[in-house]
Amino acid sequence: MKLVVFAALALAPIAPAPAEAAVDYTTAIPLGGNWTYAQTADGSEATFTNASAQPQLIVHCTRAKRHVSIAKPATAAAPFIVIWTSSQSRSAPASFNAATNRLTADFGAYDPFLDAIAFSRGRAAFSVGSGPALVVPVWSDVSRVIEDCRV
Repeated sequence: MKLVVFAALALAPIAPAPAEAAVDYTTAIPLGGNWTYAQTADGSEATFTNASAQPQLIVHCTRAKRHVSIAKPATAAAPFIVIWTSSQSRSAPASFNAATNRLTADFGAYDPFLDAIAFSRGRAAFSVGSGPALVVPVWSDVSRVIEDCRV
């Protein structure tokens, strides 16, 4: 009898964390704007600007450290940036820089989640707390930055 109960519990689905599974952005319309790619002194960077040319998301490669950071404008600190892609989601630990008013999540260059962002189908979403998500189109500029950190 104990074996049957254990087997039933082992087969029961495990509920995902609410912050990561609560919203599906599959049909969300990405914010209008443009990605731009640029070489920087320490690596490269892709910046998504809205229609008013204000930076909304920055993906930066620090080549010497082999790490990729994703930053978005913020007015206060938050423990996580929740990132949604068409294949997976993650609550990424974040740090706030008051000098730049940016909330930043850092990843190792070979983190498979970066591939999920780069290959997301049409869009990726970035949210903080209960605020609205920033849904952006996924262009090749993001992939270029990730690959720059891997070579």
